[in-house]
Amino acid sequence: MDFALLFSNVPYLLVGPFPDGPLGGAALSLVLAIASAVGSAVLGVALGVAMALARGPSRVLLLAFVGFFRAIPVLMLVFWTYFLMPMLLHMDVPGLATVVCALALVGGAYLAHAVHAGIVAAGDGQRQAGLSLGLTRWQTVRYVLLPQAIRIMTPSFVNQWVALVKDTSLAYIVGVPELSFVATQVNNRLMVYPAPVFLFVAAIYLVLCTSLDGAARWLLSRRPREARIAQATRERTEPAR
Repeated sequence: MDFALLFSNVPYLLVGPFPDGPLGGAALSLVLAIASAVGSAVLGVALGVAMALARGPSRVLLLAFVGFFRAIPVLMLVFWTYFLMPMLLHMDVPGLATVVCALALVGGAYLAHAVHAGIVAAGDGQRQAGLSLGLTRWQTVRYVLLPQAIRIMTPSFVNQWVALVKDTSLAYIVGVPELSFVATQVNNRLMVYPAPVFLFVAAIYLVLCTSLDGAARWLLSRRPREARIAQATRERTEPAR
């Protein structure tokens, strides 16, 4: 293959027709991933805390709600949100918004169990200690259990966010011009040797996912070191007894 043809299409694969048109390509995939990650994190924390606090029938309903979105294929949920949201809201909803909503719902459902597991792993003793201090159940979760659970939950959050980066490729099915969509356009335009085009796309996804995983590992490795530095600083500044 004449790689000059592929290289001439690299800008289109990275940003789509931007700045002469809307953002697309890898840049739009990244925007989709970030928006979905934020939405899934907010929804996952809210549902996970609710699962930790709920009792009786409300807990059963909550588990059924979370289990429903965990059981649905992501592609099916993208279709549902794309066709149902305009009907429910009685207004035109951009395909980009429907994809973000679908990915946030799926990611939030998975992260809800991670948050709940992190709160449980913090220990019943911590919960009892918070209640014995006069805190309400919500205050105990908010100020005692959740801060301790963050480190436990972080690997699950990173894994889910990496999965969201890859799931953004499903947006092509509703016409959102993300990386897979524009790669198909480039391949149709060149008409020959699709392997280099899609290998380049795979390399971009690999870079995005590996960068996210590496950044998360770096942040996790910094926390113990910062804690040791803070402890050493306190010991040096405390007056001798």
